[in-house]
Amino acid sequence: MKQLFFTLSLLVLTSTLAAEHLLVTAQKGDGIYAVLRRYQLLDYSCNLEEFYRLNSLKPNANLLVGRTYKLPIEVVNYNGKSIRSSTGNEDFTRALNIQYYNEELLELEVRSKDFREDKILYVPYHIDNCYEENLKAAPEEIVGTGEIAKTGGNPDSLAQVPSQVTTSAYRTFNIFGEKYAYVPKMDDKLAGRIFYVVSGHGGPDPGTIGKRSGHHLHEDEYAYDVALRVTRNILAHGGTPYMIIRDTDGIRDERYLKGDKDETAWGGQPIPYQQKARLGQRSTIINKLYDENLAKGITDQTMLAIHVDSRQKNKTIDLFFYHFEGDLVGAKQAERMHTMIKTQYDRVRKGRGYTGTVGARDLWVLRETKPSGVFIELGNITNPSDQVRIVEPSNRQLIADWLVMGLFK
Repeated sequence: MKQLFFTLSLLVLTSTLAAEHLLVTAQKGDGIYAVLRRYQLLDYSCNLEEFYRLNSLKPNANLLVGRTYKLPIEVVNYNGKSIRSSTGNEDFTRALNIQYYNEELLELEVRSKDFREDKILYVPYHIDNCYEENLKAAPEEIVGTGEIAKTGGNPDSLAQVPSQVTTSAYRTFNIFGEKYAYVPKMDDKLAGRIFYVVSGHGGPDPGTIGKRSGHHLHEDEYAYDVALRVTRNILAHGGTPYMIIRDTDGIRDERYLKGDKDETAWGGQPIPYQQKARLGQRSTIINKLYDENLAKGITDQTMLAIHVDSRQKNKTIDLFFYHFEGDLVGAKQAERMHTMIKTQYDRVRKGRGYTGTVGARDLWVLRETKPSGVFIELGNITNPSDQVRIVEPSNRQLIADWLVMGLFK
């Protein structure tokens, strides 16, 4: 059946290898959107723009039968050792994204052989050039999020301390998983401040569920991964974060995060099945910790709740923020985070625009907790474009980077 499917695919589109780009010869019935969709490129708007540029086409042009076109995919020889050495780029997350892309094409039978077998790598344009759908390295002003790889050290050696880290604070936190367990303290921008980081749902409640490429996207898994990355960044900047919902998964550099029900609340408490009990458990934990820290004289305490929204499939949304009405401190913090996200989008994707909002909402986690709080929605889990924002692991890191930048005063 697989061989038959592949043969039929060849009748629709004939592919050849070029020195720089993958070439396709248009067959009867081929259109630009169909070709890009076949190669899993249509979710990234920059791929469409690059296709037009590579082939000197005007938007919405038709493909001519028998003519050869360049795809926004570079063809690279795989050296049999690693994607990083093959492509001349040591970014570990980038290599994973390239690996996942090639494996997805193999699974869809667009590729007939694994890149490890035919020694050919496809590197799609969006890996290095689409800033929303897939990020480049975190901005240089961001620290504490993979500095080992950034400073020329061996990213596979967890014990190697970056050369520019002058502080002796180099700590291990197993909750982040083996790869990210070591957290260098880079500065004190968040020193003296406490943050209660609450990822949405968990345990018996997966939250809302989306679907992409045959995979189920569980809200609680993606919110938790972003929450872990936010927590790690806070530590790197000298702050004191509490992960209220906890798991053993660690930070995961995977597109599709496996859903489970083994999350617990602070102190190892099992998460209740009933929604009101779950919410009550979280507010009780936060309030107890708040009182304990307040008794120590720490007044700067903030709650951060991280969720993924669910709306109609065709509804694309940006990150948006809620605060409790009357919580002026929370409102100001939400505005700072909102401004930072907008500023960064304007910087890396000029002309894109940003439509995320800040508003008051009567949500339990905002109303029933003592510290000022911000409720963050990362996107619409049912929308294909918004899904890319959370499915790409590098995107999840960029979201965490920008959110923590918004915490700086």
